[in-house]
Amino acid sequence: MSHIDNPVTVIGAGLAGSEAAWQLAARGIPVRLFEMRPETPSPAHHTGGFAELVCSNSLKSNDPETAPGLLKQELAALGSFVLACARATAVPAGGALAVDRGAFSDTITRELLANPLIEVVRAEVDSIPAEGDVVVATGPLTSAAFEPALSSLVGTDRLAFFDAAAPIIEADSVDRAIAFSQSRYDKGEGADYLNCPMNREQYERFIEALVGAQRVVLKEFESADLFQACQPIEEIARRGGDALRFGPFKPVGLTDPSTGERPWAVLQLRSENRAATAYNLVGCQTNLTFTEQKRVFGLIPGLADATFARFGVMHRNTFVDAPRLLTNGLALHVNPRIRLAGQIAGTEGYMEAAAAGLIAALDIIAVRSGGVSPVLPTETALGGLIAYATDPETVRYQPMHVNFGLLPPSEVHTRGKRARRAAIAERASRALDTFAHEHRELLAPAHDRLAGFTQ
Repeated sequence: MSHIDNPVTVIGAGLAGSEAAWQLAARGIPVRLFEMRPETPSPAHHTGGFAELVCSNSLKSNDPETAPGLLKQELAALGSFVLACARATAVPAGGALAVDRGAFSDTITRELLANPLIEVVRAEVDSIPAEGDVVVATGPLTSAAFEPALSSLVGTDRLAFFDAAAPIIEADSVDRAIAFSQSRYDKGEGADYLNCPMNREQYERFIEALVGAQRVVLKEFESADLFQACQPIEEIARRGGDALRFGPFKPVGLTDPSTGERPWAVLQLRSENRAATAYNLVGCQTNLTFTEQKRVFGLIPGLADATFARFGVMHRNTFVDAPRLLTNGLALHVNPRIRLAGQIAGTEGYMEAAAAGLIAALDIIAVRSGGVSPVLPTETALGGLIAYATDPETVRYQPMHVNFGLLPPSEVHTRGKRARRAAIAERASRALDTFAHEHRELLAPAHDRLAGFTQ
């Protein structure tokens, strides 16, 4: 495979930008990787590390019969660098893949800084290079300095919504006489979560306090402006008293050892790092003031004396109208040398962002080698996601996590949702195998590099 020596400019060293930069360098293509942090901070990041996870440390299910698990299976077959780093820094999380967020970011940062084909530039970008391939991976927190350049590419009517992150508490501040260790239905290692059980009275008292608590922003952020998958917990609670216990506080698959029974509701705490010194309040992304977070979450059994390592925050999330703007290789129709990857293109989710970075890189690699841009089958999880994001027929475009609803229905007639999804997952696996075989030369360099990958 021949390579052109001109470097590719990658703007942003988040999940998408890091994946794109590594994939390009793995094929011998030089990269100039721009990252404004730590010189120019963002409203949500806390470090200058690459691929910092600002919300949850969970990358969702590993089960290939779920959409997130299927995506991971596909990314492994495509040679994803970010997925390899995630698996190298994983922490126990039941059936999910969760990472030690510090070790995860450190691993990606170290690998990219050490790569002789990647020039890292710590500077804020305010314009698009006039020549050469460019990957814009500025994420949902695109800086004010870069916004005019982005607007000149896509128009000023791009869309925006608001995203929220959950608090993190120190492990030794959790009352272990109340909180118990268990995963739902004993999945994973069987005790990957701490669980704070609530009886009906405790739950109702918490809901009352939550709904009445003071928020950072009142009128500006109404529920309609919030991405559905990242709704603040207080917005979910406003839908009705049972909304949380049938949602993130559902007690199914758990038994409180102090009673021998299933609790009325449960808040799960997930380890933030391998040492399990900090825990994320699962499903508790919030827009409450810091003082109110301490008061309200302190009403949950086991958290009365919780010490907050990080309070929940809400931040702006920006994306473009991808179906009208991008090809299935994530290149701009009006300027194909420029590609958008990650959340700026509306592929919502950690692994989805990394996947978009991989797609953008493969598109550049194929074009530079004189080939045709590879198009993943729509029967695959990633192919279905990219098709949704780039199909002009997609109306009222909103950021999207990978899900089975993006894939064509199975031709195999089965009874039950699990059986139908198993059939769809099996079909996706076959389609991906065929794609990987047809593009084995394109994918081989990444697999060769990952074969020697060490943390």
